[in-house]
Amino acid sequence: MPRPLFTASLALARTIDAANSLLGRSVAWLSVVMVLLTCLIVVLRYAFNIGATATQEFIMYSHSLAFMGAAAWALQRDAHVRVDIFFRRFSSRGKALIDCSGTLLFLLPLCLFLAWNCWDYVSVAWQRQERSADAGGLQWVYIQKSFILLLVASLFLQALSQLIKTGAVIFGALPTHLPASHEEHL
Repeated sequence: MPRPLFTASLALARTIDAANSLLGRSVAWLSVVMVLLTCLIVVLRYAFNIGATATQEFIMYSHSLAFMGAAAWALQRDAHVRVDIFFRRFSSRGKALIDCSGTLLFLLPLCLFLAWNCWDYVSVAWQRQERSADAGGLQWVYIQKSFILLLVASLFLQALSQLIKTGAVIFGALPTHLPASHEEHL
């Protein structure tokens, strides 16, 4: 692959990584919000006998956004689940081949499968402006269902970034595609 193409591709990969990192770091703060709101719900329920259905649903929305919004960031940081028995012994090029193969054989087909199967599910929720079935619940169930598309889009883009970086390692343009803190996770 010509050097200018590698340079442009790696710039695209860095842009994708920056966007997914920003998304992941942003939704990670929802954990703090969820803990505080859960404490509030417990106090309201047991100290004042007040139910908080909307707040409970907001915690559920936050939980789904935290996990679906941070999935690509976890992949980017190499914090996803992998059986490292053999992987850690491979060279950088071998590791790049394994990750490239996994991205092509598993991650991209999964993203396409999810996109294909959830599109109608999400679009019907938007058409109906789906609301909570519980009295006092939130009116934005269709937004929560849209988090699935956020997961698909961010993972697909991260897969593209991974392919660019692993390709650069395979062809000798980068020494490694793994983050600097990779050894900490082993």
